[in-house]
Amino acid sequence: MPNKRRRRPITQIADLSQKILKILKREPGKLFNHKQIAAKLKVDDPNSRNEIVKELSQLTAKKHVEEKERGKFSFNATSHYHTGKLDCTSKGDGYVIVEGMEQDIYIPKNNMNKALNGDTVKVYVYKQRRSKKHEGEIVEILERKTEEFVGVIQMQKNFAFVNTSAEGKMRTDVFVPKNKIGDAKDGEKVLVKIEDWPEKADSPFGKVIKVLGMPGEHNTEIHSILAQYGLPHDFPKEVEDYANNIDTSIKEDEIKKRRDMRDVLTFTIDPKDAKDFDDALSFQKLENGNYEIGIHIADVSHYVVPGTILDDEAYERATSVYLVDRVVPMLPEILSNNACSLRPNEEKYTFSAVFELDKSSGKVLDQWFGRTVTYSDARFAYEEAQHIIETREGTIPAEISLTGKEYTSTDAIVEATIELDRLAKIMRKQRMKNGAISFDKVEVKFNLDEDNEPVGVFFKSSKDSNKLIEEFMLLANKKVAEFIGKQTPKKTFVYRIHDEPNDEKLAALQTIAGRFGYKMNYKDRKSTTASLNNLLSDVAGKKEQNLIDTLTIRTMSKAVYSTDNIGHYGLAFDYYSHFTSPIRRYPDVMVHRLLQHYLDQGKSANEEEYEQKCKHSSDMEYLATSAERDSIKYMQVKFMQDHKDETFLGVISGVTEWGIYVEIIDNKCEGMIRLRDIKGDHYDFDQEQYAIVGRKSKQTITLGDEVYVKVKEADLVKKHLDFTLIGTKAEYENKA
Repeated sequence: MPNKRRRRPITQIADLSQKILKILKREPGKLFNHKQIAAKLKVDDPNSRNEIVKELSQLTAKKHVEEKERGKFSFNATSHYHTGKLDCTSKGDGYVIVEGMEQDIYIPKNNMNKALNGDTVKVYVYKQRRSKKHEGEIVEILERKTEEFVGVIQMQKNFAFVNTSAEGKMRTDVFVPKNKIGDAKDGEKVLVKIEDWPEKADSPFGKVIKVLGMPGEHNTEIHSILAQYGLPHDFPKEVEDYANNIDTSIKEDEIKKRRDMRDVLTFTIDPKDAKDFDDALSFQKLENGNYEIGIHIADVSHYVVPGTILDDEAYERATSVYLVDRVVPMLPEILSNNACSLRPNEEKYTFSAVFELDKSSGKVLDQWFGRTVTYSDARFAYEEAQHIIETREGTIPAEISLTGKEYTSTDAIVEATIELDRLAKIMRKQRMKNGAISFDKVEVKFNLDEDNEPVGVFFKSSKDSNKLIEEFMLLANKKVAEFIGKQTPKKTFVYRIHDEPNDEKLAALQTIAGRFGYKMNYKDRKSTTASLNNLLSDVAGKKEQNLIDTLTIRTMSKAVYSTDNIGHYGLAFDYYSHFTSPIRRYPDVMVHRLLQHYLDQGKSANEEEYEQKCKHSSDMEYLATSAERDSIKYMQVKFMQDHKDETFLGVISGVTEWGIYVEIIDNKCEGMIRLRDIKGDHYDFDQEQYAIVGRKSKQTITLGDEVYVKVKEADLVKKHLDFTLIGTKAEYENKA
């Protein structure tokens, strides 16, 4: 009889190594033998057990597993573990971003293990195979970013699901038992809180905590944006009551503790629709011919005292949120619009930075910081100040005048405005020479009717009057930071820092700018900033301006708050802080407190405590900015709903494998044309060319090309526009 070779048993268990690791990782301190692992895997045949024994031996050899006792194994927690934040994609997979790691860790959908977008997680990284990208599995959720989500409730007989797919990157519905639905009705938008996620459940279990309204309704969508980012839209009653009971009168005994500057010419320049004025400028000529210029900031820290519910609420909010149709303030109205607002013809407590400047060069010759009392003589809108700067006259046309008050060209306030503008231009020129980057990005604004419906779009750009205020605010912020930052021994302080741009992002910008014919030079810091400034200047007024401006901003690192001062790259300052807007930013309140503490010869504050506050402030600023951006997108979609029959000229702002993005030149609204919707040919994505190419026609449509489009669909809930391609500019205009 021929010798029968014994066959090696066939593996019955798919992905056995990953399944064993998953069992061991769930209980890292526990020891398992092969029988216990077999029981967990619900197998009991000899072949499977043999495979488990062999796999354990291989995992031990690779040092993924340790044999702590004979036949007993545990997971080897070594450098394969990392902690980071999960960033999900719309497809359900994601990446864990680990600080200090050059490459993000890819997490397939089936390795998420109940983690959600933004969660802080512990991730196990598999040994790299042929693929160069890191791949891993989430083994522990260390901190949920949020447990509250916005979605549309879909009622069943005895339960409901909240569908969150239209909001952010939530990858699962939330199951809501019948007794936790509350007053919600089928199809309404709600805020749901996750309470549990059972081991074998596909969806988390939750409870409806707020009904937001019907999708598509204006207030529903605005409140949904705030709720999605965990931002409030009103103050708790006890905080309002506390603020309303503060004595906001100006007291003689308090004035005596301050530098009295009520007799010095002082005025504010703000947007014409502003309700809170947290900064004012004073101007006077000194006997030696120099100028004394004061930057006076609302003394919010006089009213907002640590340890009070008012301070706790301000800290939690950390910033005011500016949506298209409303402001969600950091402080209750009694403070933000009244007591702390430097309104005309009123005395106010202020915190000031006062400088003696050389009349010719604008150089700072002397400085003083401290608490003051000031009187604002006038309030100007930017348009009024701009008129004075441009005409050198005080007679402001009625259509732009806020007060109807007339000034003569010899009035001190007109002369002060002209001189402050001259000095601001000198300071700005010096800043640019030092390597600052000039971002004058056009802002999209909406004309709203009384029902908050968008009836028009306009663009807001920075003029000399805006830049005048900006330069003096920058001066105060810089000098306050220098004053503390240069002291020895080192003192804990809140800095606004901005790191150098990432080389890869700069290279990507160079590639795209090159498509429009712009050349860049990144040899050193000086040539890099000069190149960026030249680029921003050269694109001004051109069809590609908004695209290039946006890409350049994305190239930059994100400015944040920190006690660790690394300087501010974009402004070319070695020391920079935020001192000038305490009504709307909590870090400025911290800066005021620390500055006064050090002026009073106090010891260095606790660095760890302030670093934590800086991180919270940076995080809240990011959420507020995201909400503001979403509200603009929402209003753009709403505006375009009423223009479905019109044809618009746009510029291609993005090219992907699924479609091209087009930004309409007249209103900056951006939408997508799906490749499958383009008629007459099948188009393929050419990644290297930033283009799509027709298979039959070989027509190439590329980034920056001008095309005519119509609105195909305007989805208010998803804040998304779909366009139909009418044709390239040349095709359309030839037909016409």
